[in-house]
Amino acid sequence: MKSRYLLLLLIVIGVVGLLLIAALSLTGDFQAPTFSKIKAEYRPSEAWLLDRNGEVIAVKRIDNTVRRLEWVPLSDISSASQELLIWSEDKRFFEHGGVDWLALLSSSASSLAHIFDGKRPRGASTLTMQLAGFLDPSLAPARSRRTLTQKWHQIRAAQEIEKHWSKSEILEAYFNLAAFRGEIVGIHTASFALFGIHPSSLNREQSLLLMALLKGPMAKPTQAANRACALRKATQRDDVSSCESLHVLAQTALNTQGYVIPQNSIAPHLAQKLLTQPGSRVSTTLDANLQRFAIQSLREHLMSINTQNVSDGAVVVIDNQNGDVLAYVGSSAELSDAAKVDGVTSLRQAGSTLKPFLYGAAIEEKRLTAASVLEDTPIQLTTPMGLYIPQNYDRDFKGSVSVRTALASSLNVPAVRALGIIGVDKFTRNLRAYGLDSLTEEGEHYGFSLALGGVDVRLIDLTNAYRALANKGVWHGVRYRSTETMQPGKKVLSKQAAFIIADILADRGARALTFGLENPLATRVWTAAKTGTSKDMRDNWCIGFSSRYTVGVWVGNFNGEPMRDVSGVSGAAPVWRDLMDYLHMGSSSSSPQIPRGIVTQSTHFVPAIESPRTEFFVEGTEVEEIHLIDKETSHEMRAKILYPPEGTLIAMDPDIPNQYQRMQFSSQGNPAVTWLIDGVNVGTGSDIGWTPAGGKHRLQLQDSQGNELDSVMFEVRGAL
Repeated sequence: MKSRYLLLLLIVIGVVGLLLIAALSLTGDFQAPTFSKIKAEYRPSEAWLLDRNGEVIAVKRIDNTVRRLEWVPLSDISSASQELLIWSEDKRFFEHGGVDWLALLSSSASSLAHIFDGKRPRGASTLTMQLAGFLDPSLAPARSRRTLTQKWHQIRAAQEIEKHWSKSEILEAYFNLAAFRGEIVGIHTASFALFGIHPSSLNREQSLLLMALLKGPMAKPTQAANRACALRKATQRDDVSSCESLHVLAQTALNTQGYVIPQNSIAPHLAQKLLTQPGSRVSTTLDANLQRFAIQSLREHLMSINTQNVSDGAVVVIDNQNGDVLAYVGSSAELSDAAKVDGVTSLRQAGSTLKPFLYGAAIEEKRLTAASVLEDTPIQLTTPMGLYIPQNYDRDFKGSVSVRTALASSLNVPAVRALGIIGVDKFTRNLRAYGLDSLTEEGEHYGFSLALGGVDVRLIDLTNAYRALANKGVWHGVRYRSTETMQPGKKVLSKQAAFIIADILADRGARALTFGLENPLATRVWTAAKTGTSKDMRDNWCIGFSSRYTVGVWVGNFNGEPMRDVSGVSGAAPVWRDLMDYLHMGSSSSSPQIPRGIVTQSTHFVPAIESPRTEFFVEGTEVEEIHLIDKETSHEMRAKILYPPEGTLIAMDPDIPNQYQRMQFSSQGNPAVTWLIDGVNVGTGSDIGWTPAGGKHRLQLQDSQGNELDSVMFEVRGAL
């Protein structure tokens, strides 16, 4: 027996001697990087979104292969953790130069004894040697134990590190680079993932458990608690009569199904859009306080109407002057069944929110004025999809109304008539100029439903289009980062037409016909706003602006389910009103200055369908007295072709015989008119049907004396 241990001792001395000689003579390829380089190259797995004042408003994980939070300095790591790390891993850390030769001698003896007695050998890697393995994976242990050559290289690397790094730097790097459990790397991540606290707040028991995990990152809770208990007893500083509290702590911390890093994200959808690089900190134009208020207002209002099958919403606030997006709320979070869907950029049906752009175009072209009279009476139009019969929201018709009333009270039939004046193709191009690039088809594809918003748009695009109205008809793109350069603006509407549209949208009296005088659009400061409700109540909108801000709100359901009895004024408008009040606390909003080219004119109607008023006109279109012709007695009133518009292309259905296909002609004005196709009389009356014939045709309207009142060109394709 004595001879066996003597042999063992000689072998140990020989092995250690060889290691010592190798460490002193080995040149190796390891070049110790500087501490500052390692710290600079460190990349968390997360990225951070900051508001305009530097507050973190969202965190997004980018690197899914590992979980690392930001690097923490040694001064931010609890003293208990520092003390226990040294006790557990390297008791003579402050005494050696990278290699603990006594520990190495003991480890070698333990390894050889393992051959005889089967006991688990003790390790001898110092903190510095372990750190070398973090810095160079080839020096880290593989599944099998290191070879003698690997050990030599690791010793040499540790000595190189000790030559250039301070002990504090070694400890700091170790704490940040060590793996604690699974994908969790670094004490910053481990502290939050396991205990929900910062490393500076780790107490002794939490630190004991973390040190136990260093020896076995995937240990079961009981195994980890036992190791922590053994370390606790070894330190001889605590009452070691019981380790029950450590077992409870291990069960709580290590049985978590998927570790959650607290993120406090209040702008997750914008983070998804902007954060792409791990470790990046992206500064945005958002205002954290406004963002929180927008979230709160949206959630509270949705909860108040949740019995009406409403669960989702989105909010955007834009600074009129520079296009900064100040609030970006993509969903209602936990109230939603699809909280990750971004309602700010999702396509939803626009409803009546497109009407201001339609009337703006007609006023700019001097085809209409704010005092022009349109008929809000039943109408049916023939489209390729069948008859189109627009209705108002309240299923009522108001008769003869001015453009001011028609727009402010959101009447549908007048809007369809206005579209007939402008033309579908032209209005489609007009909307694209406002940045509504989701309209990718030609106007014919959308037809007359375009007047009532039967197209899909994005909240961010629609809100920014209204910002162009606030900015005197000049459109600029938005920006999410203050470092982005503002691009030159483009004129999309004359400043005169933009002024008149803004004045109409701010007119409480003009909107009273549909909404009454008291409604959420009636703010304490000057604002202009428009609501919208899509078909079957699937989408609610309220978009509007003050002199400083433009606010857009959408309410609905991401799954497309219709709401119950919820309109734009009851669904989205209350949130819009909250935001406008918040934005103007302690400040005012002045009405726009009257631009050059606008004439103020006292106007009255005969008969008095609306009260006399002072109206704004584009110079050259002003009128003092507006006479309505009695449709019961006069058949000479001016008529206009409403459908088909100029340049319409009609495609025949090849599966239906020609004689069974019909095209509807519709006019506005004198009902006693005669229709002529290429000079041939085809019928009399304001609306007639016609069997299409292939080719290009000229359609005319004539009065009873044979005078031409209007004409358009259209083409029919596919007919024999």
